[in-house]
Amino acid sequence: MLAVQEIRVSEGKALTLATELLRRVRLAEREAGLWEAADVEWWGRKARRSEGVEQLFWVDGDGPVAGVLLTSWADDLWQCDPIVVPGVTSPSVDQVWAGAMAQVGRHAAGSFEVPVRDDDRQLSELVAGAGLVAGERSSVAWMEAAHRPPIDVPPAGFVLVDRTQRSDSPHPMRLRNGEGVAERLRRCSLYDPELDLAIETSDGQGAAYSLYWFDPVTGVGLVEPVRVEDEYHRRGLARAMLTAGIDRLAARGARRIKVGFESAPAAALYQGVGFRPTATVTFYKATI
Repeated sequence: MLAVQEIRVSEGKALTLATELLRRVRLAEREAGLWEAADVEWWGRKARRSEGVEQLFWVDGDGPVAGVLLTSWADDLWQCDPIVVPGVTSPSVDQVWAGAMAQVGRHAAGSFEVPVRDDDRQLSELVAGAGLVAGERSSVAWMEAAHRPPIDVPPAGFVLVDRTQRSDSPHPMRLRNGEGVAERLRRCSLYDPELDLAIETSDGQGAAYSLYWFDPVTGVGLVEPVRVEDEYHRRGLARAMLTAGIDRLAARGARRIKVGFESAPAAALYQGVGFRPTATVTFYKATI
């Protein structure tokens, strides 16, 4: 086996290595870490300053074994994700953390945050020792595809559609993610227009949307995002989309399905269809 080497790459090569790294994490342990390869593709729905950043990875003869993913949500807010494949002996978590802080110092500006699983004692201690302050929290939940719920039909006056049926119409995500979101999603290797769902009113108004990602390498399906417009809450639209999307993921071959959430209403929705919370996450923040 080749010795582990530290490298820096940007743009397409960085996305390729991030995908390989997150797949390797998932194949090493069923519920390890925070992210799936599809998460990183979803983050690319908008142009970001971090696209030009040289991302840091450690690779061996089989590919990446660790990395630091630096993502700009805004010019003055960055996210730093130190990632190590479970079971590898090199690099150490301490070494990756040092690399993460160097990357932040080199590229980020304003404030930055580091999401950490609450059961990751080593990284939690490193983050606290660096003076970062605990902020927002979120949860991770999983479902076995074999235990998925039956599909709920949208209520009268609403219809479920996917992007194969609306490929020539404006994407419902454009209002929050920019006019280029449809094109940027099409560039994602894991994007499937039949898993890009929306609910419309009978006169064609957008009421809700959601997106589902299937990774054939890991067998994992990801739910990200789910949104119901404010005026259409409490009509069962989210559950109708969610149960349909989960069923489509299972039909693609997903064995397990994952979702992340923050709010109590989201927790009620996801647990109500059978997701089982497995981890909580704290976002530690600091100002540069």
